[in-house]
Amino acid sequence: MQIIEKCFMGLSICLFLTTISYAQTKYERAVFAGGCFWCMTLPFEKLNGVLIVVSGYTGGEAENPSYEDYAEKGHLEAVEVLYDPTIITYSELLDVFWRQIDPTDPAGQFCDRGPQYRSAIFYQNQEQKLLAERSKEALGKSGRFDKPLVTELLHASSFYKAEDYHQDYHKKNPIRYKFYRSSCGRDQYLQKIWGGAMHKKQDLKKKLTPLQYKVTQEGGTEPAYQNEYWDNHREGIYVDIVSGEPLFSSTDKFESGTGWPSFIKPLEPDNIVEKQDNSFFMKRTEVRSKQGDSHLGHIFSDGPAPGGLRYCMNSAAFRFIPKEDLEKEGYGKYKILFEKKK
Repeated sequence: MQIIEKCFMGLSICLFLTTISYAQTKYERAVFAGGCFWCMTLPFEKLNGVLIVVSGYTGGEAENPSYEDYAEKGHLEAVEVLYDPTIITYSELLDVFWRQIDPTDPAGQFCDRGPQYRSAIFYQNQEQKLLAERSKEALGKSGRFDKPLVTELLHASSFYKAEDYHQDYHKKNPIRYKFYRSSCGRDQYLQKIWGGAMHKKQDLKKKLTPLQYKVTQEGGTEPAYQNEYWDNHREGIYVDIVSGEPLFSSTDKFESGTGWPSFIKPLEPDNIVEKQDNSFFMKRTEVRSKQGDSHLGHIFSDGPAPGGLRYCMNSAAFRFIPKEDLEKEGYGKYKILFEKKK
């Protein structure tokens, strides 16, 4: 109980927690540093399964830091999240964390500069450490950022609750809070990086199969010859499983002998984004959808003439619309591709 009373003293939830042993409860803790702790409270506080979010200081060696001396004592501004793992998982909290910060900035966050504002994940145990490592690795491979991720993964140490006027700052000073986020550049940056995503990850996990999610959101690759469209010979178009944007046509599909659906060119080039992929000690060109930001596959230069390109795609990233369904599915303008010339 010492930890809970130390971190949540003075808050209403402590009245409940002090009546039972913390070891007997089902709740768990997560600690994240993402620059100014004012901006890190609200995103977690509104999540289903989160009981309370506390602003505080952690990461340093000196005890009992205050707002006046926490930086010189080596602490970071951070938030501690008390959550119910039967309702929301640690992985889901990690997804929310990444969407609040610039993980490529080693010297602070947005207009707040200095080591006390750097981003970090403070893991409580080996399970959290492993999940944090996997999450960071997947985000690094996603191609969303042009620079390497520098967010630190650190073992959790003592967490010290910040002064009362720092708690729930967004509620006490809503106008100043919104102005601070905007004037500091945080909101603009997050909109630029994440605004193009069509769905939140939690919604996608419900909508997609595990394989579709792994491929489109985590840059995975499905097994060759064991996927839905590698041997599909029907006429129609292939659209993004996430956003529905048209990507490829059966008129440009060819037998590559690789076990994955392959195309000589995209149906709508403007819906395709190409990014350099240096993972697995290889230099390749990744293909992603523009609106859905889904990982689709890679481009290779061993395709047929005249272009010589092979768009090697994952079936799990697609939904196939046969030509007879194009009109009712809202893709009627592509019917002309399959009309026989007289």
